[in-house]
Amino acid sequence: MIEHMNSPNSTPPKLFKANLLNFSGQQKRAIKNFLEAMLYLSPALILFMAFVFIPLLRSVEISLYITDPIGRLVKFIGLTNYQRLFETPNFVNSLKRTLLFILYTVPTTILISLGLAVLGDLRLKGIAFFRMVFSITIAISGATASLMFLYIYHPTVGINYLLSLVGIANIPWLVSPDTALLSVSLTTVWLQIGLNTVILLAAMQTIPEELYESAMIDGANGWNRFVHITLPMLTSTFFFLMVVDILAAFQTFTPIHIMTSGGPLQSTNLLVYSIYREFYFNGKFGFAAAQSILLFIIMLVLTILQFVFVERKVYYE
Repeated sequence: MIEHMNSPNSTPPKLFKANLLNFSGQQKRAIKNFLEAMLYLSPALILFMAFVFIPLLRSVEISLYITDPIGRLVKFIGLTNYQRLFETPNFVNSLKRTLLFILYTVPTTILISLGLAVLGDLRLKGIAFFRMVFSITIAISGATASLMFLYIYHPTVGINYLLSLVGIANIPWLVSPDTALLSVSLTTVWLQIGLNTVILLAAMQTIPEELYESAMIDGANGWNRFVHITLPMLTSTFFFLMVVDILAAFQTFTPIHIMTSGGPLQSTNLLVYSIYREFYFNGKFGFAAAQSILLFIIMLVLTILQFVFVERKVYYE
């Protein structure tokens, strides 16, 4: 025992106590820093708890019950509402229409925004006015834009009036199932291109000029510089816009509500609007809550898949 205490590998009692004191002090500092951080974060955490996390948990609970006409929980039915979703033609149609709407809007918005950003990056006289014009949609609300396009698509005024002047028959923009979703998609694209263009233009202006100068010395023309320098340097921005625009498309409500109310013949009844109708008009609170939870899961899974598979091809400077 005496030999063990006097061995060179044993820790002297004074040093052991000092280590304990130091470790305790580190713990105190860590706890103090954590509490201080929580104090600064508490306003945001309270808002998130009140308007995101608690409503989400409440929606999960409601989706497992049958409710009375005023939304009180009546009978626990488990996952029956989720099972009924894929047995309901309206929900399946809403899911298909939502995916088609995303296909119409997201690629179109990014491509048009890229073209406008390239034009806005040119060093021409009066280019500042051009940049202001294409970014003005940022300041226009979805309701205002929807009302504008409602008149643009009017059967006797707007675009149809101009078409009639050259002898072209009127196009049933919002009254035909074949064209209504495309018409609403164009409105959404117009609303999104302003912000997307500003983001892409800002990203383009951060690309080092030395890369373009080196390419010009090597004899690369404008197209080659765009394909081999500009586009690769913008991949991180494209990835960001793709994620954000897809999530925004899933949540599109205002243009649908103002312009078509989900019609004609359910052709513009997207998932978010279907949830709204089931909740407020049909009084199926549990069924609407199940749709909202499934929408959340779809958005979450798609976002994770994008980060897992698409982000691999993203170039970060």
